[in-house]
Amino acid sequence: MADLNLRPASECRFDAVSLGEVMLRLDPGEGRIRTARSFRAWEGGGEYNVARGLRRAFGLRAAIVTALADNEIGRLVEDLILTGGLDTSFIQWVPYDGIGRGARNGLNFTERGFGVRGAVGVSDRGHTAVSQLGPGDVDWDHLFGELGVRWLHTGGIFAALSESTAATVIEAVTSAKKYGTVVSYDLNYRPSLWQAIGGQAKAQEVNREIAAFIDVMIGNEEDFTASLGFEVEGVDENLSALEVDKFAAMITKAAAAYPNFKVIGTTMRTVRTASINDWGAIAWSPATGVVQATHRERLEILDRVGGGDSFASGLIYGLLTGEDLQTAVEYGAAHGALAMTTPGDTTMATKAEVLKLAGGGGARVDR
Repeated sequence: MADLNLRPASECRFDAVSLGEVMLRLDPGEGRIRTARSFRAWEGGGEYNVARGLRRAFGLRAAIVTALADNEIGRLVEDLILTGGLDTSFIQWVPYDGIGRGARNGLNFTERGFGVRGAVGVSDRGHTAVSQLGPGDVDWDHLFGELGVRWLHTGGIFAALSESTAATVIEAVTSAKKYGTVVSYDLNYRPSLWQAIGGQAKAQEVNREIAAFIDVMIGNEEDFTASLGFEVEGVDENLSALEVDKFAAMITKAAAAYPNFKVIGTTMRTVRTASINDWGAIAWSPATGVVQATHRERLEILDRVGGGDSFASGLIYGLLTGEDLQTAVEYGAAHGALAMTTPGDTTMATKAEVLKLAGGGGARVDR
């Protein structure tokens, strides 16, 4: 889309950079956390998953800005990040004191859920190294000015970790805009992150300040209500394909309040069971109005965690490569659908699979 004014790829070291926390996810597979005797280890984080998707699924040049405590857990997370293909030059390594009193690495225990048993997440992320990241800790002028970045992605999970991370987001997006980098933000409202630091009122205060710098705003209906305060009667967490007009009204309010928004995108999920969801997405720009991706009813899901992040990376890939908004939102919806068919937070899909599904392809055997 021409109105995003993307920097030429030839002038930039990176196509995309994410700012956010990367946790170690411990997955009991088909079992329960409370009865598990073994866990499979993955890495994941709301902002990180987007950059990793752009690198692994779509082959773009990507990096992560984060912080880790320098111990064996941090080095395991680093190894997983390297496997994901992201540049690790911008990881801040914080000394470890032996017990984690000063800084530690975040853990995320997540059950996938099945049928009538919903997914369950238990985060252990207090006092993490990245929650202490603050203004002045990252040389943004070097990253955006000297090296060059076409797209910065961050979000409401990282902004909620502490007052200093919220200030770091402001510093990052301000610098990105200075150098012509497009900025996307996933509102990703999590009540558990905000409840001890001011709740929804604080979430709105922080996110409204950040929103003034954002080009591409991403979030579901709950995110826009809780994080920015845009309410529309009848819109709830199970927004269906029949309620696009209701969400369009919310988008209209958001676009009027923040004329800097060039694209707004959201997933549409109706939860039938933990393993059967209706799944789709819509997006908006001033030129196109609201466009809707293919709506997939009764989509079978193995692991729903990261589906929204994979939607974001598919949407961003389409926009970075100059596709129209209708095509970009199809890429996002297809990538999210595919990512939820495999375990872990991060995508295992290929670009060819995303393009095939976005173009109407199905699950017939490829020989």
